[in-house]
Amino acid sequence: MPTTLIPNLTPEQDLLWQEADAFAAEEIAPRVAGMEETPRHVERDIPQLLAARGWFGVTIPEAFGGLAAGHVAKTILIHRMSKVSGAVGAILQADLIPVAALVNWANDEQEAYWLPQAAQGSALLSIAVTEPETGGHIGGMETVAERDGDDWVITGGKVHIGNSHLANLHVVIARTAPEGTRPSQSLTAFLVERDRNGLTVQPHRPGLGLHGFSRGRLDFDHVRVPDANRLGEVGKGMDVAKSSSIRCGLPNLTAVSLGIHEAMVELTTRYLKERRRYEGTLLDLPVLQDRIGDMEARFQAAHYLAYQAVGLLDQGLFPESALVTAKYMGHKMAVSSGQDAMNLHGARALDWDYPMQRLWRDIQHTYAPAGTGEFQRIRLGQSLLAESPP
Repeated sequence: MPTTLIPNLTPEQDLLWQEADAFAAEEIAPRVAGMEETPRHVERDIPQLLAARGWFGVTIPEAFGGLAAGHVAKTILIHRMSKVSGAVGAILQADLIPVAALVNWANDEQEAYWLPQAAQGSALLSIAVTEPETGGHIGGMETVAERDGDDWVITGGKVHIGNSHLANLHVVIARTAPEGTRPSQSLTAFLVERDRNGLTVQPHRPGLGLHGFSRGRLDFDHVRVPDANRLGEVGKGMDVAKSSSIRCGLPNLTAVSLGIHEAMVELTTRYLKERRRYEGTLLDLPVLQDRIGDMEARFQAAHYLAYQAVGLLDQGLFPESALVTAKYMGHKMAVSSGQDAMNLHGARALDWDYPMQRLWRDIQHTYAPAGTGEFQRIRLGQSLLAESPP
């Protein structure tokens, strides 16, 4: 994908794009087959290589050792990693969501201690919101944190936690007010180090796709943390969770789906060009040119939506509807292209050693995180109603 298709890309961003592509080709591509063959293994080498590049600090201020490169740069990195491996894109994006929570909500002491480590990649992060019984329903959260002197005691469980087995620090959202309290005032965010007594990271279990990516469960059995580990004010945990999800989670998942989408279009085009049929190839057939053209059109639309939204973020705006639309439509169009790609490959798509089945499995993972398609449509509808005159 030529970088010239992104409006107003700076020379620095263009260079970052080229560096990311070279890194993905040299360091990630040779490892993809091994990650697929060992789904019970959590990939730990690539995060160290990403850290050496400083890419975990792409959105961290320079004062703390970060690159301060902005949302477009972050999207470039996740997009280009995900084109080669959705799992690696997921590792990067899952760290950058709690990093955003630190940047936006940490106090001076927390910033000074954690942000340099996050920028260097010596401390990876996770954000723990989703629960076994209530899923992403923040208002129904059952994990509780009770005040005990100068400490808080956290009890409960969290699931589908990205980087759960890599993270040194977990941003945990817990209920701190009695039942019946409005959700907007009942939750609080905490920084919980992985070696706290009572915190258990359950063994890694491979999922449908994203092999190598850790997406596990955390259990809190009366985990005691000092009040100094509280992130933001008491009762503002929903704000921490929502702002991190909307400003960072939505565009991050959009970038993952965009990279996988691009890989599916590229792989299918190459297959049709190379597959012999009589005196020509499959791509000589107008009916198949139509199908691949439809896939490319979807990708181009998803590409534009993704970079338009994060470009607005870099301008200091908060384009919530654009972020929601990019995530929802990006996944929807990628799945449509994925179905076409599966059909156009025929039985070849089902071979374990061929990339198509990996791409098809991986794209399923960009639907639920940061809100399902139904949730995103509801948000758009509510926004439209709020803006419409009575």
